[in-house]
Amino acid sequence: MTADYSAGVAVQAPLSRLCVTSEATLRQALEAIDAGGAAIALVLDATDHLIGTLTDGDVRRALLAGAGLQAPITKYITDDFTAVRSDVDRAAVLDLMQARSINQVPIVDADRHLIGLHLLRDVLGASERPNATVIMAGGRGTRLHPYTATVPKPMVEVAHRPILERIVLHLVGGGIRTIFLAVNHMAQVIENHFGDGADFGCSIEYLRESPDTPLGTAGALTLLPADGAWRAHPLIVMNGDLLTDFNVEALLGAHRAAHAALTVGITDYTHQVPFGVVAVADGRLRSLTEKPTVTWAVNSGIYVIDPMLVRRIAPRCEYLMTQLVDTCLERDEVVHAHPIGPRWSDVGRPIDLSRVRGEEGPVT
Repeated sequence: MTADYSAGVAVQAPLSRLCVTSEATLRQALEAIDAGGAAIALVLDATDHLIGTLTDGDVRRALLAGAGLQAPITKYITDDFTAVRSDVDRAAVLDLMQARSINQVPIVDADRHLIGLHLLRDVLGASERPNATVIMAGGRGTRLHPYTATVPKPMVEVAHRPILERIVLHLVGGGIRTIFLAVNHMAQVIENHFGDGADFGCSIEYLRESPDTPLGTAGALTLLPADGAWRAHPLIVMNGDLLTDFNVEALLGAHRAAHAALTVGITDYTHQVPFGVVAVADGRLRSLTEKPTVTWAVNSGIYVIDPMLVRRIAPRCEYLMTQLVDTCLERDEVVHAHPIGPRWSDVGRPIDLSRVRGEEGPVT
């Protein structure tokens, strides 16, 4: 992209269309608001530091108070605006927007240079996708005891938000509007929290397993409504204890491009051997590598499946996604492997939870 200096601000287009200097008039601010299409003008100083904001409501109130279009914006600028750094995730941005009843949050670097803008419509997902998602949220989480003594595993909190809520918001941000939650253990806790999904920007329905018959990582798919619209498009299926920011569009696009019956999201898992590893041949040591790291591609617990595959699963029986993968391979159907990126954590053990909470080691 080329820089646009028309407003006297050296910011990359199209973000520059939103920007004015503190010497601008109300007319120039209105022109920036109109050109940017975000209902806000961003006020920068001569070195591109963000020093304030001016919404369309601010300009309207100024005009109603008697200001003319040629009046300087100085006295109408909001200088105690909310801004975030680029590493703040979608869920936290949405929290800020909801808590402060705002629709725009600028993104700045450590020196408060403007680098982007979050819009509520983008955080919630600009375009709706026809695909549905099933999240497996019925596990007991026995390995996470005592954290799961009073809440089901997917409702354990990381940074003051349940893991399952993070997943739902991420999917909504990727355009998913139809979500099925497969529930069993402490199902009421999940249902009370999410309701029908309206507060989270989607529609949520529940696939209720029998407490006496856990259905595994795929068996709950047989509880999907027989005549549902979910049958018309590839279905995302994922575990409910994941922290991930996988690209929904890229995953669905890869599945479609591969003409796959089933796509498995994969990620890298790296393990450091805590000892020196030796290579021996004919009784002689040939090499010694001190504490090497080994990396494998592993199953992320995120899938896309052809809805027709659900017919292969016996109802009311425990069935695993790995079994469904095996049936596709046995039939020589295309099973695609799609890298979902490095930001992925399976929160299945106390050590995993401590790590993602920042209590022990880095977040992966």
